[in-house]
Amino acid sequence: MSLLSVQNLNIRFSTNDGAVYAVNDVSFDIAAGQKLAIVGESGSGKSQIALSVMGLLAKNAQTSGQVMFDGHDLLTLSNTEMNKIRTREIAMIFQDPMSSLNPYMRIERQLGEIVEHHEGVRGAAQRKRVLDVMDAVQIPDAKNRLRAYPHEFSGGMRQRIVIAMALICNPRLILADEPTTALDVTVQAQIMKLLDEIQRDMGTSIVLITHDLGVVAGFCEDTLVLYGGRVMETARTEALFEAPTHPYTRGLLRAVPNITDPSETLTSIPGSPPNQMKWPEFCPFAPRCPDAIAACHTTLPVLENGRACIRSVEEIA
Repeated sequence: MSLLSVQNLNIRFSTNDGAVYAVNDVSFDIAAGQKLAIVGESGSGKSQIALSVMGLLAKNAQTSGQVMFDGHDLLTLSNTEMNKIRTREIAMIFQDPMSSLNPYMRIERQLGEIVEHHEGVRGAAQRKRVLDVMDAVQIPDAKNRLRAYPHEFSGGMRQRIVIAMALICNPRLILADEPTTALDVTVQAQIMKLLDEIQRDMGTSIVLITHDLGVVAGFCEDTLVLYGGRVMETARTEALFEAPTHPYTRGLLRAVPNITDPSETLTSIPGSPPNQMKWPEFCPFAPRCPDAIAACHTTLPVLENGRACIRSVEEIA
């Protein structure tokens, strides 16, 4: 049974220059305890999907479809109803820890007000909850850092604080939006290991949003590939890396350095991302696709067997 079921999600933004079709007919499910990656270039709609689940889209957004969680369509709930779900049932790790934290509030207060608001926990019990979650995310000397401000922590430690904020109410689902952005490779590995341990110990479901395929490998069981706001391919992560079936996925993987063969030439995907101010009437990747045929420029492919492509796997193998 799915913990979260997103069905035919469309997100459109009204602007002075016209409508922006950010997410187009996206569907996926995530079960309890599952780790799902959503990958794609910047601007492909990854973060907007997460914000729609959290009910945090901009005011000029219009949505259609369903986002079902625990029997409720989140797209139909009021802000008051969503406030009862945010953090307590579904939490989000934002990609910039410095802007996610209030620079004028001490860490103890930033973490403590969450359990105070959602569970009414105060005083010594609140401090214990804060210390417990700081220990869980491996903040060293947590007791003596309760009264520190965000700027007194390193980038990696600030990201751990943001993860602690997401965990403190023991949510069933965490949306991790580029949790390793702007961190060096060593700290990235530490953060991903931490998330893996948290998921294993708490059984929390995680949706990992990233453009870095290297982060996905070895972490998520399943991967969904987005391009131009549409799903291009979805598969078990191991199978996707071993035998990608969509030309866009293949292009992404060819752009990742191969540590086993440093002499291998990296291949970039030519062209530019699609203009999302036009409703997609054909495959959005067609203008950049080396395997495109005439039908690709006139027909919108349907996702079948985890793949949205007009040509068969054998034809482009």
